[in-house]
Amino acid sequence: MIFSAFSMALGQIGDPRFRRVLFLGLALTIALLIAASAGFVMLVSWMVGDDASLPLLGQVTWLNDLLSWTSVGVMMLLSVFLMVPVASAITSMFLDQVAQAVEDKHYPNLPRVPDIPLADALRDTISFLGVLIGANLLALVLYIIFTPMAPFIFWALNGFLLGREYFTLAAMRRIGRDGAKRLRARNMGTIWLAGTLMAIPLSVPLINLLIPILGAATFTHIFHAVQDRG
Repeated sequence: MIFSAFSMALGQIGDPRFRRVLFLGLALTIALLIAASAGFVMLVSWMVGDDASLPLLGQVTWLNDLLSWTSVGVMMLLSVFLMVPVASAITSMFLDQVAQAVEDKHYPNLPRVPDIPLADALRDTISFLGVLIGANLLALVLYIIFTPMAPFIFWALNGFLLGREYFTLAAMRRIGRDGAKRLRARNMGTIWLAGTLMAIPLSVPLINLLIPILGAATFTHIFHAVQDRG
């Protein structure tokens, strides 16, 4: 079921609505990462001040510059790590458009659902983004302790979170939030596996830009498949 759903999603990658979501998601992701980096550097500069005093050395004026450049390097490293959850979360804000494109092509007999209000989509996106970033930052401890297992921990954790969120967003369009939760609970194994298979290529630069779109389409197919089976 998972590979059939992914194959159908891949076959629709040229859909103009897919490309629109891709460009919007990419632009917002880059803007958010740049804003976060600038804010972090400004915070470090404000905390240190123009001058600082060190034991034995006394007052120094170069510490601010050193910490500012160090903070830039730290944010660049974190931006690579956080690109996955940030891009995935922002794309989820436009999942309704991807799901509708999938249903228009593959499930044309279904009635059209009302568009999700922007405020609701934004609220869900912020909530999902917070969970993703928080979970990955907490998992940094596990990555350090179990370094050889770090990729598998990353894939399993993000696979669970991505599968849970993307399936819920795809399902609640048709059966509401409560119905989506019940259906998700009955098919959690399939959803987690599909989410993990989505998380693995998210680790590959450039390819990871397309994966959230394909994931949204894939989980729309999976929802319809498990609903029909149920």
